[in-house]
Amino acid sequence: MFFTDILKEALWSITGNKVRSSLTVLGIVIGIASVIALVAIGQGAQNQIASNIQAIGSNLIMVQPGSQRVGGLNQGGGSAQSLTADDAAAIKSEVSNVNAVAPAVTKRYQITAKGNNTNTQVIGTDADYLIARNVTVDSGSFFNNQQMKSSAKVAVIGPTTRDDLFGTGANPVGQTIRVNNMDFQVIGVTKAKGGSGFNNQDDVVYVPLASAQHYMTGNNYINNISIAATDQSSMASVQNQISDLLLKRHKITDPTQADFSLMNQNDIIATASSITSTFTILLSSIAGISLLVGGIGIMNMMLTTVTERTREIGLRKAVGIKKIYINLQFLAEAVLLTFMRGILGIILGWIASLVLSKFVNITAQVSIPSILLAFGVSAGVGIIFGFYPARRAANLSPIEALRYE
Repeated sequence: MFFTDILKEALWSITGNKVRSSLTVLGIVIGIASVIALVAIGQGAQNQIASNIQAIGSNLIMVQPGSQRVGGLNQGGGSAQSLTADDAAAIKSEVSNVNAVAPAVTKRYQITAKGNNTNTQVIGTDADYLIARNVTVDSGSFFNNQQMKSSAKVAVIGPTTRDDLFGTGANPVGQTIRVNNMDFQVIGVTKAKGGSGFNNQDDVVYVPLASAQHYMTGNNYINNISIAATDQSSMASVQNQISDLLLKRHKITDPTQADFSLMNQNDIIATASSITSTFTILLSSIAGISLLVGGIGIMNMMLTTVTERTREIGLRKAVGIKKIYINLQFLAEAVLLTFMRGILGIILGWIASLVLSKFVNITAQVSIPSILLAFGVSAGVGIIFGFYPARRAANLSPIEALRYE
């Protein structure tokens, strides 16, 4: 009954000046809404990145050449010419727990067909690429071993490349495209995987590895090797086996001097998740500043309320109301004020995350922990910033309070 009376009086006090109460907690509303929206967008971005990385292959391990120095300058990872198709063949035959090994050379070229042109990535590889990178042929077929061995001028294109060159939904199988001033016959189209910009996995042209090396790069080196381990539990073992094998083949005794680098799918996901989490925390912290500003506003309002109700406080104490009850009364007003606006902030944050997701093309993930955090923050702000005004009200002298004008 006692707590019910406190809540009723708190509601009466808050609703007595609606405009002031609303303006006071505007910072709380904006802060909580911003935190929820940014956390939701950040979580959505993290999930989308993880999904995109998973789409490039299952249990994937990637080998890339190391870096080379030109004129004393390090050209970065992948710039050296240290991997060959023989390395890929050795991995396939000597490393256990491997489903597929796909060597590849990659480079962007201007592709033309029927008067249309597009700049896209050309990948020279073999049939194992389908398994290692989760690629599925939608129409036609992928190149076979005979076409690989004979350096056949055949190509399998992605749906985006098809749409750019032949029109949306067209059937390009049997048509010809021109790559690096040479004609290649289209024998298949892959299923859509999604992506955008340079990461668009549908904007691609696949050709046999031997054809790419013979007609485009002019050498026997490759840009990367994709290896699909049999399962998640064997990835670490497979990666260690690959490292030991390549060090032995390249006659390198010091692993720190390796002319290649290894990265598995889990490493990429962990790195990407760490980056997005850091940005989410940073942006949420900036948004949280408005919570601090809102809390200060609440303390100012409660101090003003204490001043305005000084005679009332004196009267309460004169008739025997204990200090702790007055303390609870003003503290309840501050907590209720922030708690109610906290609910409004959660609703606005939810709406804002849905609206923002339309603009950034990311599915927002509003999580239960972020909602619970918002409730906790709103209640905590009320307690922290309402404690001093409540304590000041409870410590007023009844005689001085009754004489206050």
